[in-house]
Amino acid sequence: MSIEIDFSDHSKLNRILTTNIDDFIHIAKALSTELRIEMFKSLLERPMNVVEISEKFNLPASTAAINIKKLEDAGLIKTEMIPGTRGTQKVCAAVFSRIVADFSYFNPPPSDHCATVALPIGHYVDSDVLPTCGMLSETSIIGEMDEPRSFFEPERMNAQLIWFRKGYLEYRFPNRAPRGSIIRQLELTMEVCSEAPLHNPDWPSDITLWMNGKELGTWTSPGDFGGERGLLTPSWWGVENTQYGLLKTWRINADGSFIDGRKISDTRVSALHADEQSTITVRIGVKPDAQHEGGINLFGRKFGNYETDLQMRIYYEHE
Repeated sequence: MSIEIDFSDHSKLNRILTTNIDDFIHIAKALSTELRIEMFKSLLERPMNVVEISEKFNLPASTAAINIKKLEDAGLIKTEMIPGTRGTQKVCAAVFSRIVADFSYFNPPPSDHCATVALPIGHYVDSDVLPTCGMLSETSIIGEMDEPRSFFEPERMNAQLIWFRKGYLEYRFPNRAPRGSIIRQLELTMEVCSEAPLHNPDWPSDITLWMNGKELGTWTSPGDFGGERGLLTPSWWGVENTQYGLLKTWRINADGSFIDGRKISDTRVSALHADEQSTITVRIGVKPDAQHEGGINLFGRKFGNYETDLQMRIYYEHE
């Protein structure tokens, strides 16, 4: 990935590096000394050339260059040769202002037998929700707050945060497994949490997922998270409101249904008859008889802590 850096203006640096446990080792090594941490912090404030860095930290230029190379190899900074008063000079600038390391979510390597689909959260095909409820785009409120009829507004396609107290949203994912293949496993990843007035970290909610009309199981969200801004949440949405959720992965295969690797039911992938369908239907909601009626907040790729839409992985085998 090529990232353009404005070496003359660093005031608007707001890039987030999202990494998994496998890739984090390179970043950890680059930041494994106090010196490189302090150098990186200085470059977060403004771009500096190698001479400035060596003088600030009282280092020989060669030692400064070695440590700069470590940060550059990890992708944390970028360097560029630009004209100076005496020839050219190497200027260094930070690339990312925040790093999110997600150790709980296993992201499998690409496979010839895995098809992926990313679906924005506003692309649901049916809804039946009860207040409190509402939707936000990246820039504004969609429709009216606490008005279920607003969930059918065309602008819903731009939703980046959706919440409701009870009911469900239903999505249809295209079945991208080749015709004649057998689907062995389905995975669905989302950022989600409970729905409390403003926010409340101690607000449990029983959130249930169905696929192709079959109930996979229920996960109890511990709360609704706010009080500090989500990494991606726009500044106009006050921190007293919901800010971010938890990244959860639902999985169904021949052994049953799981959430984050923990078995939640015996519903197996064969019960979905997904091989025969052109779409895979997903419904997420809070049942009318849920023990914990704490509602749902569902986050898009421009809200919360994770730059993700609803992500489905379809694992298959050829007959």
